[in-house]
Amino acid sequence: MKKVLITGGAGFIGSHVADELLANGYQVRVLDTLAAQVHGDSGRRPDYLDPEVEVVVGDVTDRDVLTKALQGVDAVYHFAAAVGVGQSMYEVAHYTRVNNLGTAVLLEALIARPLERLVIASSMSLYGEGLYRSTAGELRVAGERSLDQLRRGDWELHDDDGSVLQPVPTPESKPPALASVYALSKFDQERMCLMIGRAYQIPVVALRFFNAYGPRQALSNPYTGVLAIFAARLLNDNPPKIFEDGLQQRDFVSVYDVARACRLALQAPGAAGEVFNVGSGQACTVREVAARLAKVLGKEGIEPEIIGKYRVGDIRHCFSDIGKAQRVLGYAPQVTLNDGMAELAAWLESQAAVDRVAQASAELTARGQTL
Repeated sequence: MKKVLITGGAGFIGSHVADELLANGYQVRVLDTLAAQVHGDSGRRPDYLDPEVEVVVGDVTDRDVLTKALQGVDAVYHFAAAVGVGQSMYEVAHYTRVNNLGTAVLLEALIARPLERLVIASSMSLYGEGLYRSTAGELRVAGERSLDQLRRGDWELHDDDGSVLQPVPTPESKPPALASVYALSKFDQERMCLMIGRAYQIPVVALRFFNAYGPRQALSNPYTGVLAIFAARLLNDNPPKIFEDGLQQRDFVSVYDVARACRLALQAPGAAGEVFNVGSGQACTVREVAARLAKVLGKEGIEPEIIGKYRVGDIRHCFSDIGKAQRVLGYAPQVTLNDGMAELAAWLESQAAVDRVAQASAELTARGQTL
């Protein structure tokens, strides 16, 4: 029986990957700091973590702790990271230490002791804007929107002739456009792992996660996924706050589908050295997903607050082309957005959520990160 280490494995996605691996005959060890922003102030093992999971509490940047966690393992999922586009723009040193340095420390340990496979959690955020098509049918890689345009509330991307570009599914071949410190750090993690993997014959797979949602997401963390943030607002009878006009398109993927993709990345022979999108392959506007969530929570009377502001680091549209993952990994999303949100709502009934969105918004505004 193979043993797998998941760094950051006590968190949202990592714990679901642990469940998926246990169900398929693997032994699982987790290395996690149990950070207060994600897990609260108790500092204790989460109740949702399967009892069969071995937990090592510690920081991925601590070489001694990491060496202990790696003993006897055959493969590693590297999920340990500080997560949040907005927060990364002012906690620059923290994000760089955890994401970049943490990955470097792990890679030095693996150079000394190569493993059968390393799976790195990357992010759709590194694409910046997704891929677009012009009115003439030509594909376009769009640049960043200008500050003057954003101040006018002109949210869409335009072609050279002024026409509005239409978003299309974004493939892995789309060049990165790094719009935040978080995106830069995720790209660094991805490239470092693939580079060192090639140099030292360590099979590496990079998975670019889109907007994952589901049970166990940290509801009181105002820098987590948008659905968890909206849920925290609605459960406290507050309207979800939506930047721009709410018509920006995203790809919401069930954490159960993400966990399956992670297992397939460990097992698929042709995956080594490759990068894969992990999403639903479907686009949904932020305004629409807020309305769906309010409905399943029985909060239809709470309309979202469309604040008409831009948050530095945000992009307009991005949703996944999952064709490569389907072909190479055998990945196929199984959870529809309607079914996934119904299950999320059932889980939320037993959860308490502290709404810290106002505090997070104030921090962004004070630092000039909203327009």
